[in-house]
Amino acid sequence: MELLDRAWRRADLDPLITGTAIMISFALVAGLMELPLSAYRTFVIEHRYGFNRTTPRIFVGDQIKQAGLALALGIPLGWTLLYLMTCSGTLWWLYAWAVWTLFTAFLMWAYPILIAPLFNRFTALEDPALKERIVNLLERNGFSSSGIYVMDGSRRSGHGNAYFTGLGRAKRIVFFDTLLRTLNAAEIEAVLAHELGHFKFGHVRKQLLASTAVTLAGFALMGWLSGQAWFYHGLGVGQPSAHMALLLFLIAAPVFSFAFRPLFSYWRRRHEFEADDYAARHASPGALTDALVRLYQDNASTLTPDPLYSAYHDSHPPAPVRIARLRGKLGQIGASEPAHSP
Repeated sequence: MELLDRAWRRADLDPLITGTAIMISFALVAGLMELPLSAYRTFVIEHRYGFNRTTPRIFVGDQIKQAGLALALGIPLGWTLLYLMTCSGTLWWLYAWAVWTLFTAFLMWAYPILIAPLFNRFTALEDPALKERIVNLLERNGFSSSGIYVMDGSRRSGHGNAYFTGLGRAKRIVFFDTLLRTLNAAEIEAVLAHELGHFKFGHVRKQLLASTAVTLAGFALMGWLSGQAWFYHGLGVGQPSAHMALLLFLIAAPVFSFAFRPLFSYWRRRHEFEADDYAARHASPGALTDALVRLYQDNASTLTPDPLYSAYHDSHPPAPVRIARLRGKLGQIGASEPAHSP
């Protein structure tokens, strides 16, 4: 990082251009360093367990597209943040946080309609029976979306998934084609009901608000650290600057968030339980149980993670815990049904 700083300073460009160039160069170097690990995960680990369907051509194309997006989005964002840091006085961090928040909201809006189609093909769900079942579930739960789509996830991987994406009217329901081949209609409905539970309980909104608050605290901390000489010198940087403050904080941020991660993991696991309970009430808990078992098996997920590791890192409860809870729901439903005389 210090070498990049010295090299670009010798070009004697405008300070904002120099700072932006250094940050983009650092991101590109970090991406190149990550590239061998990404290729190993894709072509060795994923292949070993029968999941990889990515060809070298697709892999290279994805890397080029990702680099292009990083440049197209990162250059104006980086320049804007540096401009605020150098021209907005002591409250620059507040203005920078506002820009970051707007940028994040823009990405959430743009991802389903502008970014995701660069990497995958999305087609409208064609199965009429399944579509009717899904539409009925949405109507029962008062949920609207801009469409139900199938993504060609099988071009890259054998993993299956389903997700909601987008903001406002741009929300989309997306099923991987691999998921539709793996689960039956009742199981797909139950998985979707789980996702609807996240929206009904406001989990997405709560997590966005929490993330916004955390980033505000982060920018405030960075605003203070950027004025401390020891922050730069302690991390091996001889000449303080706005761009080095940004880069160093990004590198050091995991240290500050280390103590809070288990709290957020616990919070998100509670959200998963609430979404499971919602799905059990609005779909079949047995179908959701069967879907989870099949997805855990097909995705080769760890069924019995180390409890301490799981408590710290995992945003989803361990499989046996979720399945036992859902089977308990099945038992409650069975106990509540009236007995039939022979």
